[in-house]
Amino acid sequence: MSRVEAETPRVRLSDYAPPDFLVDRVALRFRLDPGATRVTARIAFRPNPDRRGAPAPRDLLLDGRNLVLHAARIDGAAVPPEALRQGPEGLRVAAAWLPEGDFVWEAETEVAPEANTALEGLYISRGMYCTQCEAQGFRKITFYPDRPDVMAPFRVRIEGDAPVLLSNGNLLGSGPGWAEWEDPFPKPSYLFALVAGDLRAVEDRFKTRSGRDVLLQIWVRPGDEPRCGYAMDALKRAMAWDETEYGREYDLDRFMIVVVDDFNAGAMENKGLNVFNSRYVLASPDTATDSDYKSIEAIVAHEYFHNWTGNRITCRDWFQLCLKEGLTVFRDQQFSSDQRGAGVKRIEDVIRLRATQFREDASPLAHPVRPEEYIEINNFYTATVYEKGAEVIGMLRRIVGPETYARALDLYFDRHDGQACTIEDWLRVFEDASGRDLTQFARWYSQAGTPHVTARGTWEGGLFTLALAQSTAPTAGQPRKAPLLIPVACALFDPETGAPLTETVLELSRERQDFTWDLPARPVVSLLRGFSAPVILSGPAGGNGGAFLLAHETDPFSKWQAGRSLALGILAKTSADPGAAPDPDYLAALARVAEDPALAPDYRALLLDLPSLEEAIAHLVESGRIPDPLALHHARRRLEAAIADSLGPRLRHLYDAHGLDGPYSPDAAAAGHRALRGCALALITAQDAEAALAATHFAAADNMTERMAALSLLVGRNRAEAALAAFRAAWRDDRLVLDKWFAVQAAHSPPETAVATVEALTRDPDFDWQNPNRFRALIGTFANANLAAFHAADGAGYRLLADWLIRLDPVNPQTTARMTSAFATWRSFDAGRQALIRGELRRLGARPGLSRDTGEMVERLLREADG
Repeated sequence: MSRVEAETPRVRLSDYAPPDFLVDRVALRFRLDPGATRVTARIAFRPNPDRRGAPAPRDLLLDGRNLVLHAARIDGAAVPPEALRQGPEGLRVAAAWLPEGDFVWEAETEVAPEANTALEGLYISRGMYCTQCEAQGFRKITFYPDRPDVMAPFRVRIEGDAPVLLSNGNLLGSGPGWAEWEDPFPKPSYLFALVAGDLRAVEDRFKTRSGRDVLLQIWVRPGDEPRCGYAMDALKRAMAWDETEYGREYDLDRFMIVVVDDFNAGAMENKGLNVFNSRYVLASPDTATDSDYKSIEAIVAHEYFHNWTGNRITCRDWFQLCLKEGLTVFRDQQFSSDQRGAGVKRIEDVIRLRATQFREDASPLAHPVRPEEYIEINNFYTATVYEKGAEVIGMLRRIVGPETYARALDLYFDRHDGQACTIEDWLRVFEDASGRDLTQFARWYSQAGTPHVTARGTWEGGLFTLALAQSTAPTAGQPRKAPLLIPVACALFDPETGAPLTETVLELSRERQDFTWDLPARPVVSLLRGFSAPVILSGPAGGNGGAFLLAHETDPFSKWQAGRSLALGILAKTSADPGAAPDPDYLAALARVAEDPALAPDYRALLLDLPSLEEAIAHLVESGRIPDPLALHHARRRLEAAIADSLGPRLRHLYDAHGLDGPYSPDAAAAGHRALRGCALALITAQDAEAALAATHFAAADNMTERMAALSLLVGRNRAEAALAAFRAAWRDDRLVLDKWFAVQAAHSPPETAVATVEALTRDPDFDWQNPNRFRALIGTFANANLAAFHAADGAGYRLLADWLIRLDPVNPQTTARMTSAFATWRSFDAGRQALIRGELRRLGARPGLSRDTGEMVERLLREADG
């Protein structure tokens, strides 16, 4: 047994039991003080009728960490010290002191917000009180059954000298130094929120479809008000979309967003009072890129959509996390598709999925969409739970059809409103709505790993047979995998005309399955159209088939995938043989893309863009080869130059034609033009003779999107000294823009100098390593985006990351633990790199006092290496 396992036992899904006591109502009183905040909790308990027959008497078990208990009463009578047993994880109240029926528990506790650097529970961010309670932060505020299946309405009184005092729900009253709030909807403790500070509100209103008038407020620090307009607009569009597409109307008198600088996550969906990392709200053309605007739109929508898929219906236990997160990610993806175009959005989602979730599945961190055990729940806020969880929802919708999906969601909301549910509850709704048995489909929630689907086509005597096979590699605790139900969207094309002969969705449910068609000639096959399932596909349209689909396929994803596969093949070949020439069919296809005005600019940019280094590494690993990150980096540079040489004046035409006149707009159409122009700029400047164009572009840029596009190219070509100095001088006082200054150097510095550059930046006076955004901007970006440098053969990149994780862990365990995932792919590399990574992980794991968050991650990463 590992040290982490010995100190903290595993929590298992199979051990779930209903709570002994339920809560009918909660009243909290906060007397705010930076060093000693007093919290008085008055909680109405009643025995859980579902626990009848359980052993009696039952002690009252309350979760609590780092709390000073000053007083405890039951029904107004003081509880004697001998009835209480307080430990590091909570408080036990002896059953002998509990009434037989309902009772009211009162406790007065003390916490120290200013000492809370972990940013979990109640803490202070640059003078502002803030809470973060998901997953288990509420137990750092007061003693409580801190679990999702205990739901109750909350009433909160806040007392303090901050000008603004906020909590969940509707405002009951306020005066100098106090405010009272009530959330009438039962919620679990992880959705509690409190914010207090010197804030300003940007306000708007939204009228629901039933005619209710809702006050919308975005609370920010003084001076940030002008940068809230896009987030407010995105919120209103999301509210309207949720009414139209899902029939969900907002239910409180006001909806509030608070912007916080120090935050471990992107945002938090606390009922009626969302707390957001400032980078996902604040935006202006001068300070935010098109990518920032897209993220703001998606994350504002995501947290708002949680009001129904997460808040009104929550998860029974943390093993069901994908129930709320997978569904809500899918909903925000649908929203963004409607706002910005489904084809491009789908490709962007797949790129993200492969870069994060596929990597997770191929590592020792692989786990099912619904994990079966954990030590620290914070470590399961993963791409598998979120991104793969959304893919499972998408497959389910594809299998039952959009109309049945809509009926099932209506039934889900009607049946389970106000409840804490499970995946079984979710799937049963779809079985009832569709009449289908989803037992096999449910394996997507319980089996870890990315399935591999292989395809082989034969044509004989007018009969075309497509043979499909599926397999999933063993993962920890799951040596054998059962067949999944995999929807494979398929099209067959006439090899002469390029016209589609048939389009269908095949359901692959066995290990091997044949599908046949009567056809006059052997077709060109396109599989997994729209990326209909999160699998790795091998065959059959490689080589010339890929060039054919790049020219003739009508499905946006499959057309893009055909070009991507060709590019990956070229990178694999030329990384091993630097003298090999790119495939001329691929270069000719890109020329057609560059000249085709019928293709939307943002889609053309995706077609012309090359795979990332991470994609190229994954491609080699999937084909059984050992990647050399530096060789792949140089191969990618050579391919960029070859494309620039092949396309020639076409690129300059794209660059000139897609420059926009007039003021900046973040809308999808304008962003598409900038994306294509930026792609052309990157290819043009791949030729040394044209490199100066990046400096000209930087000097002329009138928005952050174009400025950053040029700056990244200059950094990558060691020509950025003047531009970096000018950028910093202009934006030194803007915390979010300065994050970009750190990140662009971490991501794009050449492999030969990147480690030294990052080390020098860690000594910069503006590197506030205790701020999660700044730490991620520099250290996280280096480890996850500059892979040729991070995976330097001498291990300098690994040492740099481990040194900083050792320093950060005592201050912020959550951020540290998440950063360790940069080491997750260690098995993909040569023996030398593997040994270096294992050495750094062991050094990290051996640190005295290592947090259980980080300790669990290190144990999981090393478990296979150490047997």
